[in-house]
Amino acid sequence: MNDVVNLRTVRKQKTREEHRQVAAQNAINSGLSKAQRILAASRSDVARRKLDEHKLTGMEEE
Repeated sequence: MNDVVNLRTVRKQKTREEHRQVAAQNAINSGLSKAQRILAASRSDVARRKLDEHKLTGMEEE
């Protein structure tokens, strides 16, 4: 005899798996390449360093 299966649970699992597949495909399609990630990180680092260069030092808050 077969095991009893909760159809609601099976339906939810199927829906979750379909959503995961769609999400994975979207991540592939809209993701950045390694070169683009490195470029973005370096630009962010340059901008942060430039901002830090303009920081006023020696002024204490009262």
